Amino acid sequence: NVNLYIGIKKRNKSINIILNISSKRKYHYQKKQMNKTEWQIANEWERDWWGDCSNTFNEEQKQYIYAHYMGLDEYKTNWYGRIGWDFGSKSVIDFGGGPCSMLLKSKAKNRTVFDPCIFPEWVQQRYEQSGINFVNTKAETLPEWSIRWTISIKSDECLLYNVLQHVENPELVITNARKIAKIIRIFEWIDTGISEGHLHNLKEDNLNEWLGGIGKVEDINQYPV
Repeated sequence: NVNLYIGIKKRNKSINIILNISSKRKYHYQKKQMNKTEWQIANEWERDWWGDCSNTFNEEQKQYIYAHYMGLDEYKTNWYGRIGWDFGSKSVIDFGGGPCSMLLKSKAKNRTVFDPCIFPEWVQQRYEQSGINFVNTKAETLPEWSIRWTISIKSDECLLYNVLQHVENPELVITNARKIAKIIRIFEWIDTGISEGHLHNLKEDNLNEWLGGIGKVEDINQYPV
């Protein structure tokens, strides 16, 4: 069985559910047509938005909100006020983790971050020093990356949070996540429209279809500070 944990946000509304789906169930998707140049421009905008990656406080604060709705409280740790997550013997992949992935605050048997942005060199060094694999490529190219390195990528859990608006093909990203992970934990803002750096106006119906389940939508504050 494939376990999916869905956490989706609609304007100021959020979503969560756990379900079991047979791994033999066929999953079809229709690839969206998109000018690759559009994605490259959006990716460059995202890189410039992060800047030198020295001030990521607001984004990291949001991660604790995302984590709650993604069902990560069961792994939550508190070491003298330093909040994180301990996945124990599990392997965890973060699609689109950026320069400050949740996995930097987590323990796990294996931790891997996929992100196509070109960040300052110290960002990758921090991942390496923290024992986290940083793969500088798109989640859409996961099968190609796996074949190129002759590695069969499998993970106990895959995290996606505030990422699908930025990718080239959100449907394919979810398809790849379903192929490699036993559990998918996802939190996405939906019905936000298309804007600079955000190529997709995510919809609840689309996410439910791609994930093969029904998500929960709730109102929450996108800007806690």
